[in-house]
Amino acid sequence: MELEHTSINDALAQGYWSVKVVESIDSTQTALKSSSPTHGDVIVAEYQSAGRGRLDRTFESTTGTGLLFSAFVKPNRDKSEWGFIPLLVGLSVAEVLGIEFFTKWPNDILSDLGKVGGILCEMHGDGIVIGVGLNISTTEDQLPVPTASSVFITTGQSPDRNQLLPAILKEIAFNLSEWEAGDSMEDLIDDYLDSSATMGKRVSAQLPDGNTIVGTVTGISSNGELLLDSGAIISVGDIRHLSIN
Repeated sequence: MELEHTSINDALAQGYWSVKVVESIDSTQTALKSSSPTHGDVIVAEYQSAGRGRLDRTFESTTGTGLLFSAFVKPNRDKSEWGFIPLLVGLSVAEVLGIEFFTKWPNDILSDLGKVGGILCEMHGDGIVIGVGLNISTTEDQLPVPTASSVFITTGQSPDRNQLLPAILKEIAFNLSEWEAGDSMEDLIDDYLDSSATMGKRVSAQLPDGNTIVGTVTGISSNGELLLDSGAIISVGDIRHLSIN
């Protein structure tokens, strides 16, 4: 089923989200940033010609098979704490998709069969643009790489994107409000760790300076940093799972 502007926005009528549906676009992330967005603005596309993920990687999806959107929010917490937002968004997506899906620090959505999607958060003005790309009805022959998967491949079912997008946006708004309130931080961290395929894993972290740190993940900080048993604290890094502990 095609994305429907009216159906999506009707489902979000009680909140602050305002969704624009486009057929084809270079990147929802780029388009939203260039549109002078206000809090709650969202662009969702059937197809992206230049979709991208973290570390400038490309994100490819066959027309109509993915859920590709970007949303703009103005978080009511200091910018120094915004590092938790990609984790909060990942948690929200995994919670809506169901128990077969997990997060990988800091920005991936996984199932046991592979990577289902990714998240890209970028500061923009006095807010942050949240980009989400998910493989929904993608079949095995449509996967861009062998390590990818989709909701359909994992569960045998393809959820209606006109229902899935509002559900994810509502969950993001709820978790964002809990995070902004501050008194639920421990619960949010616990929920994230419960959803995490990275927690307890022995990992290799390639840092921006080219160095690599190896260790076992023991937790995350309130700012979204990855904590290792060696005492290392990783705020930015390309993480590879080495083993199951």
